[in-house]
Amino acid sequence: MASSVALNDAPAGPAARTAHALAVLALLAGVLSALAELLAGPAYRIGALPLGAAIQTMRWGATVALGAAAVALVALLLSMASRAPARGMAVLALVLGLVVAAPPLHMYRQLQQLPKIHDISTNTEDPPKFDAVLPLRQGARNPVDYPASTATEQHKGYPDIEPLMLPLAPPAAFERAAKAAGAMGWDIVATSPETLRLEATDTTLLFGFKDDVVVRVTPQAQGSVVDVRSLSRVGGSDFGTNAKRVRAYLKRLADSAATP
Repeated sequence: MASSVALNDAPAGPAARTAHALAVLALLAGVLSALAELLAGPAYRIGALPLGAAIQTMRWGATVALGAAAVALVALLLSMASRAPARGMAVLALVLGLVVAAPPLHMYRQLQQLPKIHDISTNTEDPPKFDAVLPLRQGARNPVDYPASTATEQHKGYPDIEPLMLPLAPPAAFERAAKAAGAMGWDIVATSPETLRLEATDTTLLFGFKDDVVVRVTPQAQGSVVDVRSLSRVGGSDFGTNAKRVRAYLKRLADSAATP
């Protein structure tokens, strides 16, 4: 018992001190990486950083976070071998580093797998045209034209995106479409019950990117056809954002139309 107490009271050895120092370093690096990633988007939104610098900040944040996770793993192994009290801090730093690195790595994976397009339409042969939002798109990097190459890439990457058929008369279908657009939280720019069209703008959460949406209702023998087009103002690839928006809207509209 006496020898055990003496051993526990002994000052920490070099390995234990190294483990503690590495754990502190990894935790600090993880916290700084998290702050860099969280602030990159808001900094772009307020104009403090250009888009390229904001994206680069997130990229470096993920790189540093991965490095912090590696250092934390070394600290954890050293603390386990030396029975140093830094084990909890090392685990925390390891988890933090992996969590912080995960979103940018996921975005990079999406960039490699998804089509490098920023324009999605349910009708690729006759996509709905933008009109009311055109003044808002002045200075936008992406044009409103829908080239054939975009249609080809969309069919490859998002073959499920297609028009929605509703068993409703066009005026009723348009009313449901307008309500669904409002429920999506979009900023409605214009609605035209006469032409069965509406245009809106959606703003992404982190970076505040502006994406424009147009909804068109067309009469059909058995009801109505709803077409949706979502177009980003900036960016070569949208990381699947426009496709997700179109899917979410069509699902909301379909569920609404199924409700008496």
